[in-house]
Amino acid sequence: MMAARSSTTAALALATLVLAACAGKPPAPQWQADAQGSLQRFTTLYLRGSAGPDMVEFSRARSELASTGQASLVARAELTRCAAQVASLVFDACTGFERLRAESGAAEAAYADYLAGRASPAVAPLLPPQHRAIAGGREDPATLKAMDDPLARLVAAGVLLRAGRAHPEVLQVAVDTASGQGWRRPLLAWLGAQAQRADRAGAPEEAARIRARMELVHGGR
Repeated sequence: MMAARSSTTAALALATLVLAACAGKPPAPQWQADAQGSLQRFTTLYLRGSAGPDMVEFSRARSELASTGQASLVARAELTRCAAQVASLVFDACTGFERLRAESGAAEAAYADYLAGRASPAVAPLLPPQHRAIAGGREDPATLKAMDDPLARLVAAGVLLRAGRAHPEVLQVAVDTASGQGWRRPLLAWLGAQAQRADRAGAPEEAARIRARMELVHGGR
């Protein structure tokens, strides 16, 4: 899975890590706070394009979760990482989760299939609420714009593109979302997708304009 508003996309991955400060109850184990914090920092660093430090944070989170001996918790962390990748149009197999699929529940498996662009409408009720409409077949830009969480919006757009169901307006919603958050990695990825589409459409001036914007983003490192 982090920016405050982006954390809801990782709700599936972090559901068991939420800390509830209830009077009269013993404090939560330290690993919960440590794992949650590291996953949040990983997601923020990954989206900002900070290669290296992001994986340091992910490794810390994974180590904390593995200390419990609960494979399902580690599987959810792997899904958090894969969701950030899909938001950035990195469509590699989610191998970390697949190794743990057998120890995971139906909700985790459904989310993994959704990220891979192969979830059926039948499993939509198992997904985090913000993704159910997309999984159920609603592919219009208005559905994406209605998502309050910018990271969920990018993940959903990535799922649509991965499944070959993304209209040009979907790409624009993703570009605007990544730009508004200052997330360099997904912004470059989505601008690149736009440029390729302009090339295929025979619009060289539009492609050049988009690539000039990409250079600006690159130059800001």
